[in-house]
Amino acid sequence: MATSSVNPFLSDSDEESERKSAKNKDVSAPGPAASAAHVPSLPLSPQQEASYGYSGVGGGGGAVKAAGGEAVGLPLGAEPQRVPLDTIAAQLLRDQYILTALEFHTELQEAGRELPRLRDYFSNPGNFERHTSTPPKDLAPAPGQLNRAGSISTLDSLDFARYSDDGNRETDERVAVLEFELRKAKETIQSLRANLTQAAAFTESNVPLQERKNYKSSPEIQEAIKPLEKRALNFLVNEYLLKINYKLTSITFSDENDDQDFELWDDVGLNIPKPPDLLQMYRECGSHATSSKEMIDVAVEVEPNELEALPNIKELATLMQEPQLQEAEVVQELQDQLSMLNNEKISLAAQIKQLKSEIEALKQQNFTAVAITPDSMMLPPTMTEQVPQIRPLDSGEYLDIRSFESNSWNVEKEETSTSCPIDTKTESNSLAVAPVTVTTLTPCSKKETELITVHSQAAREPVQFNKPNRSLSPAFHQALLSFCRMATDSRLGAEVSRIADSEQCVMLMLGRCLPHIVPNVLLAKREELIPLILCTACLHPEPKERDQLLHILFNLIKRPDDEQRQMILTGCVAFAQHVGPTRVEAELLPQCWEQINHKYPERRLLVAEACGALAPYLPKEIRSSLVLSMLQQMLTEDKADLVREAVIKSLGIIMGYIDDPDKYLQGFELQMSALNDPSERVINATHQVFLPAFAAWTTELGKLQSHLIPTLLSNIEKILRDGEHGLDEHKLHLHLSAMQSLIPPLFALVLKNAPFASKAKLQGEVPQIEVTRFPRPASPLQDVATIIGSREQLSVLLQLYDNQLEHEGTTGWENLLWVVNQLLPHLIETVGKINVTSTSCVHDFSRYFWRLCRTFGKIFTNTKVKPQFQEILRLSEEVVDASATAGNGVLTKATVPIYATGVLTCYNQEEDRKLLVGFLEDVMTTLSLSHAPLDSLKASFVELGANPAYHELLLTVLWYGVVHTSALVRCTAARMFELLVKGVNEILVAQRVVPALITLSSDPEISVRIATIPAFGTIMETVTQRELLERVKMQLASFLEDPQYHDQHSLHMEIIKTFGRVGPNAEPRFRDEFVLPNLHKLAISNNQQAVDTKRLDIAIQLFEAYSALSCCFISEELMVNHFLPGLKCLRTDMEHLSPEHEVILSSMIKECELKVENRTVQEPQSSMSIAASLVSEDTKTRFLNKMGQLTTSGAMLANVFQRKK
Repeated sequence: MATSSVNPFLSDSDEESERKSAKNKDVSAPGPAASAAHVPSLPLSPQQEASYGYSGVGGGGGAVKAAGGEAVGLPLGAEPQRVPLDTIAAQLLRDQYILTALEFHTELQEAGRELPRLRDYFSNPGNFERHTSTPPKDLAPAPGQLNRAGSISTLDSLDFARYSDDGNRETDERVAVLEFELRKAKETIQSLRANLTQAAAFTESNVPLQERKNYKSSPEIQEAIKPLEKRALNFLVNEYLLKINYKLTSITFSDENDDQDFELWDDVGLNIPKPPDLLQMYRECGSHATSSKEMIDVAVEVEPNELEALPNIKELATLMQEPQLQEAEVVQELQDQLSMLNNEKISLAAQIKQLKSEIEALKQQNFTAVAITPDSMMLPPTMTEQVPQIRPLDSGEYLDIRSFESNSWNVEKEETSTSCPIDTKTESNSLAVAPVTVTTLTPCSKKETELITVHSQAAREPVQFNKPNRSLSPAFHQALLSFCRMATDSRLGAEVSRIADSEQCVMLMLGRCLPHIVPNVLLAKREELIPLILCTACLHPEPKERDQLLHILFNLIKRPDDEQRQMILTGCVAFAQHVGPTRVEAELLPQCWEQINHKYPERRLLVAEACGALAPYLPKEIRSSLVLSMLQQMLTEDKADLVREAVIKSLGIIMGYIDDPDKYLQGFELQMSALNDPSERVINATHQVFLPAFAAWTTELGKLQSHLIPTLLSNIEKILRDGEHGLDEHKLHLHLSAMQSLIPPLFALVLKNAPFASKAKLQGEVPQIEVTRFPRPASPLQDVATIIGSREQLSVLLQLYDNQLEHEGTTGWENLLWVVNQLLPHLIETVGKINVTSTSCVHDFSRYFWRLCRTFGKIFTNTKVKPQFQEILRLSEEVVDASATAGNGVLTKATVPIYATGVLTCYNQEEDRKLLVGFLEDVMTTLSLSHAPLDSLKASFVELGANPAYHELLLTVLWYGVVHTSALVRCTAARMFELLVKGVNEILVAQRVVPALITLSSDPEISVRIATIPAFGTIMETVTQRELLERVKMQLASFLEDPQYHDQHSLHMEIIKTFGRVGPNAEPRFRDEFVLPNLHKLAISNNQQAVDTKRLDIAIQLFEAYSALSCCFISEELMVNHFLPGLKCLRTDMEHLSPEHEVILSSMIKECELKVENRTVQEPQSSMSIAASLVSEDTKTRFLNKMGQLTTSGAMLANVFQRKK
């Protein structure tokens, strides 16, 4: 049989011992006898081992006999050593004496000498499982298997109910069948386990012994970890974490290894004994003796004729005595060191004794003498003097006032007081302040001395009391004092009756008393307890008590307000700074986790704020895993806006401390989730805190330009594509706001990576940055100076930045080239896809370009931004040819208003204003001459008109149109006045607008005159000056009364449309005296219209105007003289042209007539009653149901209940 087989029942140390024993035999046997004395490495019985003199396996020994019959290897007269217990256990298991080994294991356990080999063997159930697979005949049974009875119905599985006369026989038989199938399934599972285990063992045994030795001796040539070893180590690590109460770390560790069941050892592998825990393995590893010398294996080969004669027995004995001499020298050296240490100990003890005497002298000076009565002077010395008892620091004893009675009678006899445990981890003198201190020199392991501050109060003398000169018995005194009412039997009485004499005992007392104090303090004053709770929780030695105190802290106030939460958070931060990250993770975080789903939002708000406040003091692994997961859960699940707002702020703080690049995508998802939050508070917090912090981290990772901004741009394009049938303006606004928040970090990135960044040195006086250089940031985190580091550093960089752009350009400036060549073209292309009629969309993009240009500076705007827009717009300064510009569709898109309001308005210098005026004039001219839609020009006027600073500029542009030679341009200018009048103050209207409109109203072209009517109507709607209104009224009257306009169908259509739009909101006198009578006239004239198409157009416009005016208060006189007659004329037109409108008109006429009749009969009512009678709910309901949808705006209802002036 091969001699290289590995014995599974021998440990590595046993195998090494076997090899050493064989080596010793070879050395001790001369010549060929050495081979005869060779011991095989097969498993041996104890008798065989004794016959071979096998001293290596168990350390036992016998003499190894050489061929010559002489015994060598042990001195004469020496007794063989005892066989180790582990060898006996290995032999029993090897020979399958399982019951004997079990009894041996039990006796060792009772004696406290448990063997790991037996413990592992009997704790592994796989050693006793039965296998169904039949082993080959030539192989012995697998070790560790117990042969069981072949019968299926064994005693443990026998069901006696099956053979009972009672019960349902069929059910019992079915149960028996199921039991049989279950046993079969279990046997199959065990068979598969055995096969897998054998395969694993075979794989492991294939590794050569020498290779395994190399792995053990050379850590740098370690074998790659196997899956089985990894699972076993994971199990042991998790078990260790649970044992030392690192529960949160254990949870995180389990989540990261979710493919393993840490509750069951069998999940690690099949038929594998469980090793001892990590602590025991560490201790056993540390107890192994290792050689201090470096050992090297060398292979040599010699020729037979070069072999020297072996030493004789005497020389061999001399060689064996050399190690003993070396050991004697080592022992002598250790004894010398011990002697030196003893001498040092004696000298230090003398110093301690001297210092103690000094302490006693200081105490005698500090203690004041107690007043002594004349009677007490006669007492014996033993009654008034007592040797002071010196107690060590932190002795944990109390001064028990209950022992004063006994001390007063028997000074030598001291009543035992309650002692408190000592926490060696807590420095008891860390926070104490003592007026008198002395220093004591104490020896340390490194033969050095350290200063230890000893408090004078630590060695407290018992207080002496004078004994009365009476002859009463102590029992009588005790009975007499029993009438004093003292409650020492209750919990509080026990606490009151003993006083702590050390800081640690004070902490213990506070830990016991605070849980009883807190519930009895008023809620409004409980924050006063926060310092006391935190101090006790910091210094208390018991983990359970600390946990209880922190639980009290987080539950101190039922619904803490903002100030109370700030106080608790301040305390938590102070606690974290004092105890360190490990205790913060183990003690504070579980309190947050418990209240993450609390029913009160104030408590959840406290948790969210605490996660951010504690972030700097947590381990980095916990920050990026547990805390991040907690906040993410609260963001997605919490329904309170305030809580989610606090969560976003805490997430921003986490993003400032996180350093795990793998968490970037999770942070990006959190950003998008926060931007889509329905609460405005949460979105504002996202822009102010989370986005700047996340952008800073993204910049460090190099993903700001490669992922974050391009992803947001792609989302914006997707929103625009999906918005062809309905644009989601809110979602677009959120994404563009996020893009605006990323402009400051983008500019900071450009400055930090500029070619001149290394030259930016703070030397001499640094010029101040202009206040208007950058837009006002939404938060300090969006301030470029804050991102760079300081305003001085930013000022230096800005100087170099402007100089670089002006003289050297962007060559080699990758970050700025990305902005110029990728970001700007992408944005301009996206702008061209916007619907120009979407005012909010145009506004958002204009704000983005305005911030971008203001942040990157004027030189960048003039040299990089404007040229790209001008190349697309292609406006010529020469007279525009209509035929050439008819196909220039870019002027009708949103590019025009965004360029005008977002780029050209960034700077307000004179040349900038001239450029803006010239651009608007060119656009107005081009669009007018090419008969293109004016939506882009209108959008520009609306956006600019919202800012009063541009009113003069816009009026200058319109005056250019008023005096233009082309009637088309003048007509466009007249229509633009309508948009501008609403925001301009009345002075400008009177001085600039009305004169321009009157000029246009006398234009030779009738189309220009008609185009002024909407602007005149808007003036009547918004202006309150009587003189101005009269001028406008006269101009409108000239349009109606001048004979040259009698046949102007377009003019009449525009006037009626304007009356219907401005009538409900205009001044009541203007409506009563001008609008209603003229509508009546137009209705009468329309009855005489011969052309049906024109008649229908006028009738529909009249119907819209009357529908809008019916909501206004109309006097009885106007109702009878103008309103009802006008409706009847209109009904006449509708009878022939539109019967569906005629039905509605008839209903309106009946309602008006009924109200007029009721008004004449009833007494005068208030204006509210009159309005309610004119427009009843029934009338409105029927009117709206028949009409379908009223086209008048809600603003027309503003003056419904105004009294006629």
